[in-house]
Amino acid sequence: MTEQLKLEVRNKKLIENEGFEFKDLNGNGVLDPYEDWRLPSSVRAKDLAYRMTIEELAGNMMIKSQRMGLAQEDKEKTSHDGLLDEEVYEDKNIFIGQINHGSTGHIIDKNLRHFILRDNFSEEEIAEWTNAMNEVAESSRLGIPVIIASNSRNENAERTFGMNDAVGVFTTYPSTLGLAAAYLGDKARNYHPDGDYEYSIFKEFGEIARDEWKYSGLRKGYMYMLDTATDPRWQRFYGTLGEDTELITKAGEDLIEAFQSDELNSESVALTMKHFPGGGARENGFDPHYKEGKFNVYRTPGSLEKYHLPPFKAAAEKKVSSIMPYYSIPAHDKSAVQNYKGSKIPFEPVGFAFNQYFIQDILRGDMGFKGYINSDSGILDNMAWGMMHLEKQDRAACAINNGVDLISDTNEVEWIIKAYEEGKISRERLIEANIRLLTEMFDLGLFDDKTYVDPQKAKDFVADEENKKKAYSAHQRSVVLLKNKENVLPMKDKAKVYVDFLHKEADKAETFRKEAIEELKDREDIEIVEDAKEAECIFVQITPKSGNYFSATPGLLELDLCENKTNKATDGTEYTETTVANIDKLGEYRKIADENGTKVIISVNSTMPWLLEKAEKNADALLAHFETFTSAQMDVLTGKFGPTGKLPFTFPKGEEVIAVDEEGICVSPNDVPGYDKDKYMPEGMTYAYLDECGNEYKLGFGLGY
Repeated sequence: MTEQLKLEVRNKKLIENEGFEFKDLNGNGVLDPYEDWRLPSSVRAKDLAYRMTIEELAGNMMIKSQRMGLAQEDKEKTSHDGLLDEEVYEDKNIFIGQINHGSTGHIIDKNLRHFILRDNFSEEEIAEWTNAMNEVAESSRLGIPVIIASNSRNENAERTFGMNDAVGVFTTYPSTLGLAAAYLGDKARNYHPDGDYEYSIFKEFGEIARDEWKYSGLRKGYMYMLDTATDPRWQRFYGTLGEDTELITKAGEDLIEAFQSDELNSESVALTMKHFPGGGARENGFDPHYKEGKFNVYRTPGSLEKYHLPPFKAAAEKKVSSIMPYYSIPAHDKSAVQNYKGSKIPFEPVGFAFNQYFIQDILRGDMGFKGYINSDSGILDNMAWGMMHLEKQDRAACAINNGVDLISDTNEVEWIIKAYEEGKISRERLIEANIRLLTEMFDLGLFDDKTYVDPQKAKDFVADEENKKKAYSAHQRSVVLLKNKENVLPMKDKAKVYVDFLHKEADKAETFRKEAIEELKDREDIEIVEDAKEAECIFVQITPKSGNYFSATPGLLELDLCENKTNKATDGTEYTETTVANIDKLGEYRKIADENGTKVIISVNSTMPWLLEKAEKNADALLAHFETFTSAQMDVLTGKFGPTGKLPFTFPKGEEVIAVDEEGICVSPNDVPGYDKDKYMPEGMTYAYLDECGNEYKLGFGLGY
């Protein structure tokens, strides 16, 4: 029996038909198919797409970052009681250079309906903002609602790279690498909480995040990275799930099930998984946001099919709503022949968003992907690799004709319109793309009872203490014990502990040290002391920072850099970098320890596979953590929680195993995961780090008590 949906309108009216109420979104007083919530989403989407003008079709095919009015200092430039930012300004960054037209300008004048939220305000404020955005959208000709996307917000991943849009508002787990470390530990010990044999930390995490997002009005996630991380210097290693293709595949499946369910519905958050066909095969760490790193290099026969593609095939089969291709170009002249199911893959020298074979033949054809293709940011502007010689309307035409349905982080709808006017894109192709995009919005209920959300409900759900307990358990389980010389851990009860923090920037290190002490001060199982010479244990957290995401350089892995180290980019230019300031303090602590019988415990924030020798040689006990709460680390050190985490990647032995020759070829292959690199290295050379106790820091390694 059909039940009436609870509908809310703020600008349009409700109409009655056959005893039911519907939104009269186009204001014509008639129930049109796209307004009829009883019909299938595909039927409604097709009806609406054919009603849309070229301008409306083009606008719906772009997604733009939109600032909240709460972030606007000049409140005269806001609307809706300060919720919406209406400032018109020039927006320049590494992706684009364009005019930002403000919230109403984007919705009404530019016909945009897809937006990316990057601000970090409370769940209540986000809910109020999404409501205001939809109130404006409802007033438009067809009443098409907005859909708000965000990068991930439920991982504690800001100290090292700062690339998460927002942390600390929603329930906070460790980083995705931390989730992977906890998963491997759970698997190794056959962990089934409450007898749930279907339990997965990825499902638990996804279900909590899904509800926090949907109640706040965030219905599309730019997540998660399915890239198999095979080059340790890649700056985006930190956002991956590591190097284990099987684990990444499993995580992707579980996350899709948690966020979307078996079929996208009004309780789902739609996912855009990335970066097809895998961004991990970097050329010595250089990132494709810049020309220096624009190539995916596959020097190892079979590496693309074996290591990089499987997670995307699984995601397609699980009906992920959208997939994002990477910027990079598959390098023909630097790669070995790559086959897919026995046939040679043609490496067309254009970025994957423009690459017909990868999108149409592999992703849509063989993998059977039915969702929509969402490009990465800047493919019409600064990252149109292989297409930089073309005009913007031609770039738009090539991307759209080869399969892209939504172009990211731009509002320049004029290039799609111009391509259409010049006969380079057909109206039918624009309609096809819009049907895919609108189907997602209909499935999510955005046209019906999910247009507006209740801010109080968002607040209540985010405040759930049970969810916080689950997240804290994940922090504890993410800690990997790498070294425990002479079983110095767990520490004895009420041990005197000196706490320090090392970071790339000395001032930040002191701030984080004080925060760590504050986090630990009320514990009854340890005593915090202010002088290392009075301590029984010296506990040092190291959070290295390698490079800058907003620069062309690859990451450095050394923990032993006090002075800037000079390196050469692929174009021969030099750059300098430091990963940790005041690293010599480790030697000072080792000396104090040797003189006083103190133990040195070092915990490294393992956002990348750092070169660990400097830390390991000075440590009695060494831990890898992944943006893990200090208190959860201390639980492991004191034995309150025994270490269970396992490494989601392999730490390299030293500079010699990532050395690059004059021709740019690395001694260990960039396209092969760390655990398998030995197969392709010179005879007698091994890749993984080996400590003084004989522990090999390889994928899946982790000690216990």
